[in-house]
Amino acid sequence: MTALLALAIFLVAFFFIATEKADKVKVVLVAAGLMAVLGLVPGSEVFFSEHEGIDWNVIFLLFGMMVIVGIVKQTGVFDFLAIWAAKRARGRPYRLMVMLMGITAVASPFLDNVTTIMLVAPVTVVVCDRLRIPAQPYLIAEVLASNIGGAATLIGDPPNIIIGSRAGLTFVDFLVHMTPVVVVVFVAFVLLTKFLFRKSFQHNEEHVASVMALQERRAITDPVMLRRCLVVFAGVVLGFGLHAVVHVDPAVVALVGAGVMLLVTRVDVADVLAEVEWPTLVFFMGLFVMVAGLVHTGVIGTIGGWTAGAFGDDHFLAATALLFGSSVLGAFFDNIPYVATMAPVVEGMVAGVPDAATGEALWWSFALGADFGGNGTAVAASANVVAVGIAARTGHPISFWQFTRYGIVVTALSTAMAWVYVWLRYFS
Repeated sequence: MTALLALAIFLVAFFFIATEKADKVKVVLVAAGLMAVLGLVPGSEVFFSEHEGIDWNVIFLLFGMMVIVGIVKQTGVFDFLAIWAAKRARGRPYRLMVMLMGITAVASPFLDNVTTIMLVAPVTVVVCDRLRIPAQPYLIAEVLASNIGGAATLIGDPPNIIIGSRAGLTFVDFLVHMTPVVVVVFVAFVLLTKFLFRKSFQHNEEHVASVMALQERRAITDPVMLRRCLVVFAGVVLGFGLHAVVHVDPAVVALVGAGVMLLVTRVDVADVLAEVEWPTLVFFMGLFVMVAGLVHTGVIGTIGGWTAGAFGDDHFLAATALLFGSSVLGAFFDNIPYVATMAPVVEGMVAGVPDAATGEALWWSFALGADFGGNGTAVAASANVVAVGIAARTGHPISFWQFTRYGIVVTALSTAMAWVYVWLRYFS
């Protein structure tokens, strides 16, 4: 009974989020409150358990990076990059989109996709405003590219960190097994965008000419402050890269980096905190509590248990189910808590296979499905939610369905290509 009640609350909340009949932050707060009042979440543990509650690592990673972006923004570097990108692309919409997607996809495997979006999205908004073109298609394309690119490494996407820890997979393992398929999928995605966003490629020679006449170096308002920010930011990136070696959580790295940057730049803290996407952080907290209700009442566990026992000795069918099932479920339940919940189930499935290679195939199927499923809807991954929040804040709102109609197509394409890759590499 409690499982059905938790599922009903989640589905009703998801309906209001998807149809935008109510503000998504209000919806998740009401749904999370109902979960707590009705005893569908594990009491006060919802504030302390990352598996059955709020994952504060994610929240504070986002907060730290929002503070860092807010400080860097004051140097004018985003305007510099926006003008530089627009001039390099000569104002051509598709060329500009490919350039921004390429920057995003290359950065995401090393910065993680959330950090990349928080850095690239402001640049995108500025350049689109300069060219007088809608920013929404470019932001959506960047998020999709970020989720694809982030799948390539251990630190590129939060679900990969969870899977790597549970499965004992290293940074090199991800490079060897994930990067090849990610590169192929990204190339296909770049070609697909010319068709997907064809109605959005507007070109106005007058606005392009005005941008080409700009001197990007003049956009830097405080070179000394920028140099200090870049030094601190390089340290933050290094901290992310050494996560598996020094065992310091990325959230801690981001918070320390934010604090150091505040100290060395002497900016007004109030001005920086005003740049933090507080509604986005609250939305994530409410969403984590909603998912906790599904975990605590056994809804997700039941789905996982059924999956684990449904395929017997047919390991290719099991890999297929993990790949497509994770892609679908990850799109609706947010792939971070979904992966945290399902990882033990996959571990049990791997324990029952006859050889290590087959076990790895199951883990990679799980990882690919969860990562690519993050493109499915506007709430499927952290980067999606952050980008939608930035878009709304800057006057370029992206609706749930505006994002999702593109996300579904890209998810279907990338998941199908991943399935072919798994079959050729492990089962052919």
